[in-house]
Amino acid sequence: MFRVFKSQELRRKIFFTIVVIAIFRLLAHIPVPGVDSSAIKSYLQSSTFFGFFDLFSGGGFQNFSIVTLGLGPYINASIIIQLLTMLIPSLEEMSKEGEYGQEKINSYTKLLTVPMAFIQSYGIYFLLSKQSVISSLDPVGLIILLLTFTAGTLFLVWLGDLVTEKGVGNGVSLLIFVSIISRLPASLLVTITRMLDSGWQEALVLLIISLLIIIGVVLVNEGTRNIPLEYGRRGERSQKVTNYLPIKINQAGVIPIIFAVSIVSIPGLIGGPFMASDNVKLKAIGTFLTTNFHSETFSYNLIYFLMVVAFTFFYTFVQFKPEKIADDIKKRGGFVPGVRPGGSTAEYLKKIITRVTLSGAVFLGVIAILPYFVQKVFGISSMMIGGSSILIVVSVVLETVRQVESLMVTRNYEKFLG
Repeated sequence: MFRVFKSQELRRKIFFTIVVIAIFRLLAHIPVPGVDSSAIKSYLQSSTFFGFFDLFSGGGFQNFSIVTLGLGPYINASIIIQLLTMLIPSLEEMSKEGEYGQEKINSYTKLLTVPMAFIQSYGIYFLLSKQSVISSLDPVGLIILLLTFTAGTLFLVWLGDLVTEKGVGNGVSLLIFVSIISRLPASLLVTITRMLDSGWQEALVLLIISLLIIIGVVLVNEGTRNIPLEYGRRGERSQKVTNYLPIKINQAGVIPIIFAVSIVSIPGLIGGPFMASDNVKLKAIGTFLTTNFHSETFSYNLIYFLMVVAFTFFYTFVQFKPEKIADDIKKRGGFVPGVRPGGSTAEYLKKIITRVTLSGAVFLGVIAILPYFVQKVFGISSMMIGGSSILIVVSVVLETVRQVESLMVTRNYEKFLG
């Protein structure tokens, strides 16, 4: 552990990352003027969607800070661009052009972030004003609010890029990680208070469940199915070289959960303003939506689970292309033992990835609806940290540790060669 601080480069990277994190936490506590943050805090206690939203802004939403949107618009823009890459041939070709193509894709993602941020900003303002949580603004005040929120998101994206370039780990992932961790002290306080009120049994159940989730997340995140590949090597004697093609159980990461919760929460959000309408039909629609699309209903969680599973399969096959991989293996003179090169290998890989992804998709689905399951089975009203949050935290920690280890190995090689 202490070997990390022996490297001047690593010390510089870690210090830079800490400074960026401190700036992010400071921004999350600078409120937009003219808004009653206490009213928003009380509203968040009854709104699961905005509570999830607040989680990814590190408390910026409940403070109604200049970074209220967090990195949400950028994440959604990134998902949309990746989906379009699969559907639009020119974007697909661009994604294959190495570093240059990736830079172009990233620039398109940032451009799409701007309208996404404007839309989400107005959506938040519209919903909160309709619920009388905040007062209505005049056109000039509204434009200033939208520009402030959008600028806050773009600034966070820039900070994330700086961390990726000059710090440790993936910048955007690290900022989301910090957002979740920053809520830990308040969650611990709530848990301790509940434990004092209802006894230690509930706290023990929460602790056991949290530990099981962490173990499960690590196993699934690190778990792979290794497919053997054999390559013929020519020389004085014919040799077979065996390598492995690793297929991760959780190929999609946490993106399916983020995308699914964004969509499945829309009906409930629409239902709120409809219920306040004087129109009888609109009021009936609003009542139906808010009643059936609430986080504590079975229908909501069933749809949520199915969407997570569906998005996991979709996103995995966007990233993992069996035909392309089979073609690359064939070009390099390799083959899967017992399977013919080319089309047969592609079909074999497709079958394997489908089986592996099924277990990963079901795991992600269970993680997503775990708070509902815990509430129904154990009667515990809320978990200290949700399963999806633990998944993000563990994933980012493992990724950052791997990068630090890689930097240390590179440094040792340079010292050896020097």
